[in-house]
Amino acid sequence: MSILTRYLLRMHLGPFIFSLSVLTGLLFVNTIARRFEDLAGKGLGFGVYLEVFALSLPHIVALTLPMAVLVAVLYAFSALSADNEITALKASGANMVRLLVPLIVASILLAAGMVWFNDRVLPETNHALRNLTMDIGRKSPTFSLREQVINPLPTNNLRNRYFLLPGTIDHATNRLFDVVIYDLSLGQRARTVYADSGRMALNEGQTDLLLTLFDGWVHEVDTYEPAKFRRVEFEQQMVVVQGVGNQLERMDETHRGDREMSLAMLKGVSDSALMRLDSIRAEARRETELAVKRALAGPTPLPEDEAIQVLPPSAGGRYADLPPEYLVSRPPSDAADVVAQTAAMELGVLATRANMEQRTANVHTVEYHKKFAIPVACIVFVLIGAPLAVRFPRGGVGMVIAISLTIFGVYYMSLIGGESLGDRGHVSPFLGPWGPNVLFGILALYGLTRIGKETSTTRGGGWDDLWLTARRFVTAPFRRRARTTHEAAAHG
Repeated sequence: MSILTRYLLRMHLGPFIFSLSVLTGLLFVNTIARRFEDLAGKGLGFGVYLEVFALSLPHIVALTLPMAVLVAVLYAFSALSADNEITALKASGANMVRLLVPLIVASILLAAGMVWFNDRVLPETNHALRNLTMDIGRKSPTFSLREQVINPLPTNNLRNRYFLLPGTIDHATNRLFDVVIYDLSLGQRARTVYADSGRMALNEGQTDLLLTLFDGWVHEVDTYEPAKFRRVEFEQQMVVVQGVGNQLERMDETHRGDREMSLAMLKGVSDSALMRLDSIRAEARRETELAVKRALAGPTPLPEDEAIQVLPPSAGGRYADLPPEYLVSRPPSDAADVVAQTAAMELGVLATRANMEQRTANVHTVEYHKKFAIPVACIVFVLIGAPLAVRFPRGGVGMVIAISLTIFGVYYMSLIGGESLGDRGHVSPFLGPWGPNVLFGILALYGLTRIGKETSTTRGGGWDDLWLTARRFVTAPFRRRARTTHEAAAHG
């Protein structure tokens, strides 16, 4: 490895690590803000919070790593151009395109690592995160009480029905004052407990609520014999409410979404859907041919006392799987008309099934190509970042941030739009995720053809130059149209 190659790689390493950390941190904070509302009030331990956030990191890194590559390239080449090192290298006979070879090799290795990461690590963490999120969603909120309100005590046992009315609550010590407990879990007997004060606590397993009551009495009435009434006074009594402290139950959901599958899984699901689609199309062709043959055979009148059982159009699904009550009697009519309507309904059901299978194949094929397209963006960003940095070297960090945000926004909006169009079948599932790379790749190749020219840096390359270039790029079609109109008028 030459000295120049090591120097260029070191110039990019620091900005890459810094930008990766900052971008990942910003998106991580946004993830925490979005998820915290769903996690708060669930009585979760610190380990669960840590697990949720740790499982969210791989998805964030998969997005921010290509961004960090672009920021590093823009910053490093801007610094080299601003310090006239690019000029010195060109004066010594160095080829600007060849200077990018070490960076392209590094980006290829990085892209290969991302493909492995997207295939092996990301699906497993996404699957684990979804399972954990579902487990948390099933967990009841932490037991809490409000003063001067009848609070139902949530329990896992439906037979245990308790309602607690505290006068005042000292949350610092878990003390209750002027306590009333309505116990409706005894069937025909209604029990009411009154106490001057009490203390709340959970058992060691954090599953049962222990209420220690002081200086009170118990009223118990038989609802079928209201004349029978019992009053028992006590100085101290403990009431145990089972199943209040709800534990987080882990369940292993085997079903995986498209973003929770490896490359082999995505390929398998897509191929299976396409095979089923071919089978449905073959069945539709057979139904069409049969319907045509029956129609050409001519009308066949039905006996007056016979009724044909046909399905309504709203039934949908497979006819053979529907129960008899879905069938409706049709008045006697021409048999050919009945056959035609039945065939039309069957073809409609087959068309719906075909659309579902096509959608399944599209979604999984798009996700399959995304696992390659996003890593390849690392290479594309190297190719497009270097010409831009050399072209506008005087803008400093602000210029780097502005160009990076613009490219990020256009790239990821194009990626999301292409993914949506690919899922719906409006564009090829291949073109959907690869379209942004093709677009920026063309722009990168154009920039590379001009990176070694002296005109690239003779105008200063600052904010004013960037604004002038952007304005000319936007207004170029209008200027060409005006010039054509003017020439046509002059010749006319």
